[in-house]
Amino acid sequence: MQVLTKMTDSTYRNATTEADATSGYWSNSSSNTLPPPDMMGPYMRFRPLPTTGVEKRRAHIIGSGIAGIAAAFYLIRDGHMPAANITVYDSLPKEGGSLDGAGNAEEGYLIRGGREMNWNYDNFWDMFQEVPALELPEGFSVLDEYRLLNDADPNYSRARLMHQCGTIRDFSDFGLSKKHQWELLKLLLKRKEDLNDLTIEQYFSESFLETNFWFFWRSMFAFQNWHSLLEMKLYMHRFLDAIDGLNDMSALVFPKYNQYESFVLPLVTMLKAKGVQFVTQERIRDLEFSEVGEELTVTGLLYGDGERIEVADDDLVFALTGSMTEGSGYGDMDTVAHSDRGVHEPGPGSDWELWQNLARRSARFGQPDKFVSDTDRSAWISATLTCSPSHLTEKFAELSVNDPYSGGTVTGGIITFTDSAWVMSVTLNRQPHFRDQPEDVLVAWVYALRIDVPGDFVSKPMRECTGREILQELSYHLGLKDGLQDIEASTKVRTAFMPYITAEFMPRAAGDRPRVVPDGCRNLALVGQFVETNNDVVFTMESSVRTAKIGVYQLLGIPKRVADISPTQYDIRHLLKGARALNNGKPFPGERILHRLLDNTYFAHILPPLPEEEDAHSRKSELDQWLQSVKQKWLALEDKVHSLR
Repeated sequence: MQVLTKMTDSTYRNATTEADATSGYWSNSSSNTLPPPDMMGPYMRFRPLPTTGVEKRRAHIIGSGIAGIAAAFYLIRDGHMPAANITVYDSLPKEGGSLDGAGNAEEGYLIRGGREMNWNYDNFWDMFQEVPALELPEGFSVLDEYRLLNDADPNYSRARLMHQCGTIRDFSDFGLSKKHQWELLKLLLKRKEDLNDLTIEQYFSESFLETNFWFFWRSMFAFQNWHSLLEMKLYMHRFLDAIDGLNDMSALVFPKYNQYESFVLPLVTMLKAKGVQFVTQERIRDLEFSEVGEELTVTGLLYGDGERIEVADDDLVFALTGSMTEGSGYGDMDTVAHSDRGVHEPGPGSDWELWQNLARRSARFGQPDKFVSDTDRSAWISATLTCSPSHLTEKFAELSVNDPYSGGTVTGGIITFTDSAWVMSVTLNRQPHFRDQPEDVLVAWVYALRIDVPGDFVSKPMRECTGREILQELSYHLGLKDGLQDIEASTKVRTAFMPYITAEFMPRAAGDRPRVVPDGCRNLALVGQFVETNNDVVFTMESSVRTAKIGVYQLLGIPKRVADISPTQYDIRHLLKGARALNNGKPFPGERILHRLLDNTYFAHILPPLPEEEDAHSRKSELDQWLQSVKQKWLALEDKVHSLR
């Protein structure tokens, strides 16, 4: 035990909690006991010893979304804090934050949004490998359940892009010219600090923004042309391993049910069983601090009309800085969804109030106004369709991978209408999407990126439309306008207007988002989508869990490090297949030469297979041409050297 205590006190004293693989060269040495900064695996999942006095400390968590409940999980598992010492507060009546799923077949189901996921959400799966499964017997985890399902039922799309009122558009390649490919390559090579406040449309050519690639990217990740170029770069690194599955969505994995039932319900059930306390419908609007020099210590949580919750000197506070779904407004078949939040200022009584109050106190808390001051550029509308059999469900079946009622993959992700003025998309996940969903009902989800322009069938902007009108516009793009009467009679629509749903993508610069533990804060960590991490993206459940994990480890002084994002971005195999994908599935320049050099060697497998029409003669011819070119350049160089002599 003395050796372990010595290690805790010395080895980790200067180690960073949040690893950064881009900070410098890593190598083995006697002074470096830590593994590479982006390594994930069992060696990173060791259980640390309890830190001194943790059994007497309390934690106050503001926000019960995935970041908040992940903080509770890591306080218990790695921090050894008694679960009864943890309290989670939320302004909503139910836990889960943006991970929701509500309603019923009679009134219509409601899901505000969905989350696309892949296999390298390392922190997310690290947590859910220990959360009891929703439906499998005792001993199985949510990860077990998820993995078994997706291995047995692989995901892909048969109709990723559509146009011309119901016609599937060719989505076999990215449609990128050499100029477009070079633009993407240069963005990958750029340093992050050179992209402050730049937008996507300021960097890319206009023709790039009309390619298949951009339709895939913008609709899958919800990027607008005016969003942050820096965030797009981070996404390219994070999802480099998935780029060859971007067009048919074969790189994605999905849960069996909606997000609330798949993730929130099993995790909250486990936390409550352990003793974590949940307080709902209580908005924490500000924090009270004691200040000594540059050091801040939270001493109280302020809520209601001047009411206060005491925070002891050794207590911890984890606070959500902002919410993507804050201020959501709802509509139905005959009601337009709208929000009472202002275009340039959320106004009183919003969940942005806490972050705004912190930012007024100190620049270390960032600049929330960069994200919440223009909802015209951060809002979109989604619609949930509860569908009884009709021409619409017949069309869904035609476009699906499996029978929609079979329980298997349905559309395999969103179908995007490329000639839609709204840039509208529709998707059906596995059915039933809700555990209580009737067997003859399908639940579909619709969203659009452009809500401020008239539709192609409904001649007004989406933000002014009822659920019925959104259904009409969808039916038109599916080629079903002649069956509207039948479709409307068989479908219930509930809509959600979300003014801040992509606020996290707004152009930003260094310092606009606070660090997880801001400089000088003794007992405060900030979590969620509006805090700064070294290299991860936003708008994912993985990034929310990462912020919670960093906060717990740093505030408790846990001798454990949160690894950087998956090292797949440096893997030569992913770089090579990514180059092939960006070249529209065709061999990239020099690829045939690599095949000639590596075929029949141990490293042959790292190269994407050449098209079937490629033969040895054509590859030899290209290699001969390359060798002849090299020879000519060498002779020219010799002549130049000779002339200099």
